[in-house]
Amino acid sequence: MEERTEVEPERLYHLVLLDDDQHSYQYVIEMLASIFGYGSEKAWTLARIVDTEGRAILETASHAQCERHQSQIHAYGADSRIPTSVGSMSAVIEEAGTPPQT
Repeated sequence: MEERTEVEPERLYHLVLLDDDQHSYQYVIEMLASIFGYGSEKAWTLARIVDTEGRAILETASHAQCERHQSQIHAYGADSRIPTSVGSMSAVIEEAGTPPQT
């Protein structure tokens, strides 16, 4: 008789970009194209969402992949178009299916 073992599916996580006033739409569009390979229309839409809603889910993936992309976002640097911009944007990782943190 065969013994069955349950295979638990891999948990998925959201990488969420947080809004701030230190980065322009163009910065966000360029960053998303560079890190994720997103086209200008998708990147502009995400920039608009983060600007109007304060946050935008950039991807849903494994925790490891979200961490890699989060590190790239945090290392992307300041927005040269905005004199008061002193660093990168922020992104957080949240388990998919959980309510957003406020």
